[in-house]
Amino acid sequence: MKTRRLSAIRQVVEGEPVHSQEELRQRLVTMGFDVTQATLSRDIKELGLVKRAADGAYQRAGGDAAPSTAAAAVALSRALGEFLLTVDVAQQLVVIKTGPGQAQMLALAVDRARLPDVVGTIAGDDTILVVCRDQRCAQSTRATLEHLASEA
Repeated sequence: MKTRRLSAIRQVVEGEPVHSQEELRQRLVTMGFDVTQATLSRDIKELGLVKRAADGAYQRAGGDAAPSTAAAAVALSRALGEFLLTVDVAQQLVVIKTGPGQAQMLALAVDRARLPDVVGTIAGDDTILVVCRDQRCAQSTRATLEHLASEA
């Protein structure tokens, strides 16, 4: 039953924009799945679904094709302008704070931008750790992120 439900969720999300858990739950009910909000929330997390910045609809994290470098830089600038609250450095780590539920989308934008000093990112709900090669690189990355955010 769970496998069928997860497959149905994927099918709905990939086929049409879904902007809320309640909207998704109602669509699943029409497909014969009686699901609670708590179960749906766990399913969304298990499937790695996140909300798109552009329209708030659910999508798989990293589900879109990777954009060009120039497009990725523009997307990062927009995402920083929309989601960035604070940015700080702790040795070779850059710590980015966002609003609740926004860290995954911003981390995806950072990853796609392929900043030269960034080794990788780890995103929680409202915090992103950007791992840099060393402390100098972290300072440079912080400056780059702040600059891109100011251009948004």
